[in-house]
Amino acid sequence: MAKKKNEWFDWLKALLIAFGLAFIVRMFFFAPIVVDGPSMLPTLHNRDQMIVNKFVYRLHEPERFDVVVFHASEEKDFIKRVIGLPGEHVEVSDNNLYIDGDLVEEPFLSEQKKDMKSYQILTSDFTLEELPGNHEVIPEGHVLVLGDNRGNSTDSRMLGVIPVDELVGRTSIIYWPFQRIQTLGE
Repeated sequence: MAKKKNEWFDWLKALLIAFGLAFIVRMFFFAPIVVDGPSMLPTLHNRDQMIVNKFVYRLHEPERFDVVVFHASEEKDFIKRVIGLPGEHVEVSDNNLYIDGDLVEEPFLSEQKKDMKSYQILTSDFTLEELPGNHEVIPEGHVLVLGDNRGNSTDSRMLGVIPVDELVGRTSIIYWPFQRIQTLGE
């Protein structure tokens, strides 16, 4: 009888340790997220399920073109792409991205740009000064984010620059649906 009781206790202890470890990993390291809406098309589709790396920005700063999840409000997280970094001036003119006056290629938009007619607009022209906060350069501790579906995205053009403290983490792995399993490249 005592042996059976010890066996149950060992199982209970193992389950509690497993749940505790899963809780710690979920809270501090990795978390699932479901893409909600078309703002990152064609890169991400509505209902794609992804893993968010929550500790990556504790080790280093965000990099240009990282796909990030951030707290847009207390109730809602958004997923967008980092375009501008602290200290930079960002401008879009004639569907081209300029950082500090230099043209920057956006490889993740190349298919969209290739399929466009000459009169179509992928990204409406803007300068950093025209965005909420009318900054001349992106302040320290902030990034500028845009959705890949520039015509249908609530991003820094409406929200202003995003504090790095509001970034939940970087995401680069789609794990569901099965036919879309992939890691994101540039």
